[in-house]
Amino acid sequence: MGSARGKVVFITGGAAGVGAEVAKRLHAKGAKLVLTDVDATQLDAMSATLGDNVLTVVADVRDLDAMQAAADAAVARFGGIDVVMANAGILSYASVLQVDPDVFKRILDINVLGVFHTVRATLPSIIDRKGYVLIVSSLAAYTAAPGLAAYNASKAAVEQFANALRLEVSYRGVAVGSAHMSWIDTAMVRDIKAGMSTFDELITRLPWPLNQTTSVEKCGEALVAGIEDRKARMNCPSWVGVLRWLKPILATRIGEAPVMKLVPDLLPRMDAEAAGKR
Repeated sequence: MGSARGKVVFITGGAAGVGAEVAKRLHAKGAKLVLTDVDATQLDAMSATLGDNVLTVVADVRDLDAMQAAADAAVARFGGIDVVMANAGILSYASVLQVDPDVFKRILDINVLGVFHTVRATLPSIIDRKGYVLIVSSLAAYTAAPGLAAYNASKAAVEQFANALRLEVSYRGVAVGSAHMSWIDTAMVRDIKAGMSTFDELITRLPWPLNQTTSVEKCGEALVAGIEDRKARMNCPSWVGVLRWLKPILATRIGEAPVMKLVPDLLPRMDAEAAGKR
């Protein structure tokens, strides 16, 4: 793409966190924005902050019809879509044995089906403009953590979704990328850490560098650069990329040993804390 100026960028989860940070940076570079979220108040605040060339649409990524309506509104307003960033996602914690099945399903519905709905709705315009698709995955696609089975599964799934999509649309001139970040200092992560002391303890006790947190600003900078360069993969911080190559080792007994040591003590306490908040 080279430059964001004049490009129409469609971002889900665009009212806060990483989505909002990327939106602000792209807008400053002259991009036209279509921001979707379920939070109307935060969307209104983003629109007021950014001003011109911003369309906000309240839509749930779990609803394909809603995402199609948002994509249609984007085309009607700006003439088409050059970039889509499938960013909306949630995080929850509990072991497979104790997790609320409805919560597990909700994570997969938002983090996986939400990506499909977003891409399905916007892809015709992306193909027409030979644009770019960015799927927001995670470090969690490279290595697992106890109590995060749904989140790990969802982020591994969307990484492979991006890989498959790239094979399907590259010959049409469309580029596809996936983004992989460490823990990000967003309100979502801060709220979970504040509400669950054992979750905060898990992050702290993970081996370095898995216990490191990335700022929203650094993440936004990396993703905007990746969007402009139409990268197939971006890792933030850069050390996250090393874990991609170490993935086969991380899933062995040797690779899992440091985290395994935490589980007998930490996981039962986390499950008890999670159960107490239902």
